[in-house]
Amino acid sequence: AELRKASKRLSCHKRYKIQKKIREHHRKVRKEAKKRGHKKPKKDPGIPSAAPFKEELLREAEQRKQRLEELKQKQKLNRQKEHEKKRKLEAKKNAATIKEKAEGKESSGKSKRKTKKLPNKDSKKSFCRELMKVLEASDVVLEVLDARDPMGCRCPQLEQAVICSGGNKKLLLVLNKIDLVPKDNIEKWLNYLKKEFPTVAFKSATVMKDKTMAQIRKRPARVDFSETCQYFGSKCLLKLLQEYSKTQDKAIQVGVVGFPNVGKSSIINSLKGKRACNVGLARGVTKSMQAVHLDKQTKMLDSPSIIADPSNSALALALRSIIDPEGSDSAEVLEGVNAIINHCSKQQVMMHYNIPDFRDPEEFLSLLAQKRGMLKKGGVPDLENTAKLVLCDWTGTKIKYCSQPPGFQKPPPYLTEQKIAEMQEGFNLNNLQQENSKTVEAVKHPSPASSIAFQSAGMTNGTIEEGKVIEEGPEWENMETNKREEEKEEFVESGDDDEDDVEEDDDDDKEVNEGSALLSVTHDFLFSGNERSRSVSFSLDKPADEDDAYDFNTDYV
Repeated sequence: AELRKASKRLSCHKRYKIQKKIREHHRKVRKEAKKRGHKKPKKDPGIPSAAPFKEELLREAEQRKQRLEELKQKQKLNRQKEHEKKRKLEAKKNAATIKEKAEGKESSGKSKRKTKKLPNKDSKKSFCRELMKVLEASDVVLEVLDARDPMGCRCPQLEQAVICSGGNKKLLLVLNKIDLVPKDNIEKWLNYLKKEFPTVAFKSATVMKDKTMAQIRKRPARVDFSETCQYFGSKCLLKLLQEYSKTQDKAIQVGVVGFPNVGKSSIINSLKGKRACNVGLARGVTKSMQAVHLDKQTKMLDSPSIIADPSNSALALALRSIIDPEGSDSAEVLEGVNAIINHCSKQQVMMHYNIPDFRDPEEFLSLLAQKRGMLKKGGVPDLENTAKLVLCDWTGTKIKYCSQPPGFQKPPPYLTEQKIAEMQEGFNLNNLQQENSKTVEAVKHPSPASSIAFQSAGMTNGTIEEGKVIEEGPEWENMETNKREEEKEEFVESGDDDEDDVEEDDDDDKEVNEGSALLSVTHDFLFSGNERSRSVSFSLDKPADEDDAYDFNTDYV
């Protein structure tokens, strides 16, 4: 049996009780309204008949009403006029945009050739232009080197440009990131480099105490920023520059140059004692020359990174951050990681990443992907993203590796004994050596066992002059230009073939040529764009018309 719905009827006692409560509530609301003073608005009683000058007052009231109505009508008309003006302007704008679009479609090819491209701040040419500005304006040039691979961070083109520029221009080497290299290794490199240029040991601060530190304090207490805020070697470098400015009796400009991610902006921030320049792990953060005043006598000039020459080895390009993990092709990233792994101590790499023995870099990436859980569908290791991760580790400050200086001193051909003496003139080298030893002692260095042994590829060639830079355009533009060239070549070839076929009178040869032409047309239609197929079919239709093999206007019965 179906259940009946519950009845909504109430007992009389309950119903009366509810009604009573409602009445009480309404009474309470009315009382509160009276207390607040919310009363109904009284109607205007008008002018009493006994009032003097009643007719004049009524006329004035009517006149006021008329004026208000006139004002309202005027405002309404003004609004309508404004709306009409706006509509007309919008219509004109729409017509102009439609015309521009139509003209742009018609003359897109011509306009692309004629219009000049606006200067792009992210382009390699603009980087070289700004770098040259810094080199020309500076009295002292600081070439910043990564202490993990100092030889790989040296640019022979830059050093030659500074040495051969004249005008008593000096070049100093700043060995940055000394906290990532064992103490013995740093001392060896300082002894090697000081024989060519005055060299300063430095450890820059990656995080400066400014407004950003207030946000950092809000984070969990387990994050330790004490090491990132510390910097060493700034007093030594400042003292060296101040002494040189005194010998010159003038204010000096100091240009800071180097490859990406060596710590150029961080050095300026450390010398200034606060965040004056933007700093980041990605390459190309500094895009133009930036001046920072340290004192009345010293002015620092921050510069964009040196552009590495594409002819360098894959190892040099990978470590100098020219291969961008996010923007570069996966093949380039994999090639860079392969070069890095092949130039390292295998046992130390295994211990650092905590993975078993591997035969080649590909197996290393697959093992690391499995360990980190970087897998695709079906448990396939994601080699591309793993390679990007490894490359970011090596270009950043995460991995501590070190390279050994060459066994014997062999200065570059542009660096003669006379030039070395000129570069060292004006600096107190004995004091510099003492200050460097103090800096090295103060910094906490990793143990040789925890540092990965690395084989350097030597100096990295760079492009300084704007005219020698080859801008790499987008891939789709290169593809389009290649396609156009192929179309032109094939069109010419097909035209030549048709002329030869017309000259020949053999029917068998014509049939064979027509068959091959049809095959080529179908192939072009399937594997290339519509324009290509049209151009080829148009050129192949000529012999068919001349033969008059079949006339569609006549009926064949």
